[in-house]
Amino acid sequence: MTFPRSPASFKYYDIVMVVFTAVLILSNIASSAKIVDLGFSILGIRLAFDGGTLLFPLAYVLGDILTEVYGFKAARKAIYTGFVILAFSALVFFVLGILPGEAHWEDQYGTAINGAGISGTAAYNAILGGISSGGIVLASLIAYLVGNFSNSMLISKIKVMMQGRLLWFRVILSSLVGEFLDSLIFVTIACLTGVFGWDLFLSLVLTNYILKCLIEALVLPLTYAVIRRLKKLEGIDTFDKDIKYKLFG
Repeated sequence: MTFPRSPASFKYYDIVMVVFTAVLILSNIASSAKIVDLGFSILGIRLAFDGGTLLFPLAYVLGDILTEVYGFKAARKAIYTGFVILAFSALVFFVLGILPGEAHWEDQYGTAINGAGISGTAAYNAILGGISSGGIVLASLIAYLVGNFSNSMLISKIKVMMQGRLLWFRVILSSLVGEFLDSLIFVTIACLTGVFGWDLFLSLVLTNYILKCLIEALVLPLTYAVIRRLKKLEGIDTFDKDIKYKLFG
């Protein structure tokens, strides 16, 4: 069947979509806040990842759940919603960044952060300002849209082709493709716009991709359990037959 009811008619669809959106926002804040060094290298490439890498794979897991249970069109609605909220959050942080800081906060907070007397606004820009800078916003939005759309489209197509068999195969394959596109596009645009240096390009792409796929693999049993439970509770198992996989419309 091809999603015979509207998302609003399901009891748990909105809950999954809200969690999906929350994970997106938190992962993007974490991405701009810190880059973590794992302390070792592979083939001479130092492994480091942005903070959002720990959370962002959960967005793909939730995207898998939405597509597998409710179908591609329902997942696409969640992707659009996440896109809009992500853009709005970037706008909020941008506006906060350009508003003048209160004098006491500028002195006290800045000194507490650094000990060298930098302003609170400088501390804010260093940590939270990244999510509202043009480069990181552009990188996040484009990578998110392409990666999640590809992930949902693949899991939907493969489900129909395999007649619903081998859930683990379509979840893993779709994630491998979606996460690769996401990592590559995000880091490329971030480097092109000066958010990250090109010396970090290979390190970030490789580490982000490996960690994202590893995290998704580790939570696969939980993904299975949630999908089975939701199918039972909602009384649905959607097969997207004869639909057009359009980004819009």
